[in-house]
Amino acid sequence: MNNDDVLQVFRDAGALLEGHFILSSGRRSSVFLQKALVFSQPELSSKLCSALAAKVKERLGEIDVVVGPAMGGVIPSFELARHLGCRAVFVERVDGAFELRRRFEINATDRVLIAEDIVTTGLSFRETVEALTKLPGTVVGGSCIIDRSGGEADVGCDLVSLAAIKFPDYDPDDLPPELQAIPAYKPGSRGLK
Repeated sequence: MNNDDVLQVFRDAGALLEGHFILSSGRRSSVFLQKALVFSQPELSSKLCSALAAKVKERLGEIDVVVGPAMGGVIPSFELARHLGCRAVFVERVDGAFELRRRFEINATDRVLIAEDIVTTGLSFRETVEALTKLPGTVVGGSCIIDRSGGEADVGCDLVSLAAIKFPDYDPDDLPPELQAIPAYKPGSRGLK
């Protein structure tokens, strides 16, 4: 799949939104990828993760366990692991930091892949890498469906993306006139009470 194919899946699911959006990072954009609409449909999740699994195998080789950051990485990590034929686990926040819970384990010989849905700034990735450095196993890289930084985000490891597209995003104090003219909407989940 190429960038256009991946974006078409999002369009078909009604998940490529245009307007004025507040991203999880606090930055603003005229484009929002409402990935929950894609990952709520098993056939679309399977289609995207199957293609991503092929890219991961080609670039990183065999994987023993896929780790997703909760919440956004839970479904893609599970579906990707299914296509890679390995285990899927997830990290979740405890006192503000990611950690492995629920009796999930990573063994010393495990080749570990981090899986996210969308990468914007790479913060969740870097936090996941940091959490995994405290555990046995080797993080061989990361993966995502869409890297909306176009390859510019620092994720703390090698990144395999199904699509890499540079969507413009802006500091909230430096918006272009077209975004200043319309109200901002925060469709994501980070920061909800």
